[in-house]
Amino acid sequence: MGKTTLYYALAKALGLSYNRIQGTSDLLPADILGISIFNQTTSEFLFHPGPIFSQLVLADEINRTTPKTQSALLEAMEERQVSIEGETRSLPEPFFVIATQNPVTLAGTYPLPESQLDRFLMRLRLGYPDHRAERELLEMNTERDKVEAVNQCLSLEEVIAFRR
Repeated sequence: MGKTTLYYALAKALGLSYNRIQGTSDLLPADILGISIFNQTTSEFLFHPGPIFSQLVLADEINRTTPKTQSALLEAMEERQVSIEGETRSLPEPFFVIATQNPVTLAGTYPLPESQLDRFLMRLRLGYPDHRAERELLEMNTERDKVEAVNQCLSLEEVIAFRR
């Protein structure tokens, strides 16, 4: 379908840091938010931020994750911050989440609650491509190479201003 390629191109055109989270049934909230790991040398816990600490996050197949993992995105999407281990950590500015989901009729999916759906600006449904488009998708070379040719078209300040 080219969803991931479109996401990378958007991040490059806007000059944003980006990360992709692949939704699976064994994905844990800490896999998204990050975790503190004990450093034996300094005898301190060192926080390792998760992929949520990017300006543009792709939550691919979000409804394959359990409701507990889905809820890890709620605070981030609403307040642009996350609370981890009793500490509130700000997310980068600007912060966007793009999510894809599989049809709810498929086995192994968990429907997104209304409290999460209302945090998205829009919802698009992509049907299966027609025969011609499907053939073009199969015949294409790697699309990531084409993304490298995308030039940044807005500054960070312009993106933030448009968002406001």
